[in-house]
Amino acid sequence: MVQLRTYIFLDNLQLQFASYVASSAKGFMPVAGMAACYVEVAPGMAINEVMDVSLKATDVQPAVMIVERAYGLLEVHSWSQANVRQAGQAILNALGLKEEERMKPKAVATQVIRKVDAHQAQLINRNRKGSMLLADQTLYILETDPAGYAVLAANEAEKAANITLVEVRPFGRYGRLYLGGEERDIMVGSEAAMAAINSVTGVEPSGGI
Repeated sequence: MVQLRTYIFLDNLQLQFASYVASSAKGFMPVAGMAACYVEVAPGMAINEVMDVSLKATDVQPAVMIVERAYGLLEVHSWSQANVRQAGQAILNALGLKEEERMKPKAVATQVIRKVDAHQAQLINRNRKGSMLLADQTLYILETDPAGYAVLAANEAEKAANITLVEVRPFGRYGRLYLGGEERDIMVGSEAAMAAINSVTGVEPSGGI
């Protein structure tokens, strides 16, 4: 049985987030303003069939497909919100599931570090795929379960505030989001990220896969 860990529709990819995905993805690059659907399943091998279904259902392009033993993640995008929704619905139909049967996300941990030291900023920047965290900025870190919901938090934070998107890791056991910026912007962005996570309906984890 396939577990639907993450199911997200993003209506409007933000500039930094779209650029982040485009710079790190191995598939077709999305740009700001497109719509996207992210799906995370367990076991990971199931994502191959899920991707096949979505691409054959309608005119969407894939940017991300990550296949791990435990979990698999995909992203498809298009200028047409209707096409993206159709691709997502085709995935649900193929799995025999409904959107409300996805896992309900939770924030596993959050951290706010004010006036980041220059050396710590350099360490973080060496492992980031997004923009650079600068010394004396405020750093916000969010850890999500399931991992895929980190992308929702990233996109909504950017909608709400003038933040710097440093890193998004939407795969593995937990997802992580790193944001940098002025403290007032980080506070607004972090609130938007948490609100987005808390707004997602779904089933509580039962300790399955």
